[in-house]
Amino acid sequence: MRTLLALDVALGPELERALRRCVEVGDAFCVLDQRLSPQAREEELDRLGATAILDAAGRHERPSGRLVDDEIGLVMLTSGSSGTPKAAELSWDALRASAELTQSTLRGDAPPTWYPCLPANHIGGLAVVLRALFSDASLVWGDGDDIERGPREGATHVALVRTQLARCDVSGYYRVLLGGARPPGDLADNVVTTWGMTETGSGVVYDGFALPGVDVAAVDGELCVRTPTLFRSYRTSPRPLTRGPDGRDDWFPTGDAGSITDGRVTVRGRLGIVINTGGEKIWPEDLEAVLATVEGVLDVAVTGVDDPEWGQRVVALVVANETKLDDALRAEANDRLGPWAKPKDIHYVVAIPRTRNGKIRRLELTKLF
Repeated sequence: MRTLLALDVALGPELERALRRCVEVGDAFCVLDQRLSPQAREEELDRLGATAILDAAGRHERPSGRLVDDEIGLVMLTSGSSGTPKAAELSWDALRASAELTQSTLRGDAPPTWYPCLPANHIGGLAVVLRALFSDASLVWGDGDDIERGPREGATHVALVRTQLARCDVSGYYRVLLGGARPPGDLADNVVTTWGMTETGSGVVYDGFALPGVDVAAVDGELCVRTPTLFRSYRTSPRPLTRGPDGRDDWFPTGDAGSITDGRVTVRGRLGIVINTGGEKIWPEDLEAVLATVEGVLDVAVTGVDDPEWGQRVVALVVANETKLDDALRAEANDRLGPWAKPKDIHYVVAIPRTRNGKIRRLELTKLF
């Protein structure tokens, strides 16, 4: 058994050095969210079960933490966008497999040079740094908010979420990995869409197709995966397993609904957020993508609320330039999806609550109306 070291270090060269030390000596680690209040930070440490903390003042022991097995390299909280975050344990082998798999898929004529700009307490941000530790990638450090600077400093690759992509010119990069929330419709040729989660050790599906060595199957409408990058367990419970199409019981049920056609993976959204209205099922992400095309809409989220007549009614929360878009929004939903998709209620809000990696905080939506 080993200690679990919480790295209370901002994204930058010092974090890279701290991670290298963990890899060299085999210390299991987790990375703390730098934005949290002292109270929230203690809650995060409790969920992670850290036994020690490394910050600018040095190392501090934390007796209330819990040891991890020797094979574990990383403990990371899931995003919590649709529930309470869970602490997932990933082995050193899984971390190496993820780095090597991504590198072999994305490399051009030379090893990638990454520009880290996503928070390292999320798997998409941490994975960028780990690629330089476990494979032949290199890192260029700079202002994480100045994403356009990367290519000028020699960076060839970057990982972003949708909000960053919308705000920046990324044409100078050879490859741009896009994760988090559903991607916009029009993407440049150098942008690669990804699907994955903390439990899969970062993205395992690129542009709709599983990476080499990764198996993805749809079982009763749920996407299930089998991959060398898969986490070992949660801190408080074993890894869920299900039977796949090959009859083996070693598939991980992701909780995402989707389908596979001719090898292409289509992700519909979290199973728990589907809206059932009058017997018709509506996936919020599908309707959000439709409503976002209406002129004047800046951001949008869709949720369902209990309704005595319909079971659930569709509610749209819209950030817009004006508040007279009701007819246009309902018409677009009717034309693109069907009459059942027309929002019964439309609320205009100042902002949609989102996680740092761009996912909608769906549990917070009903607090806005």
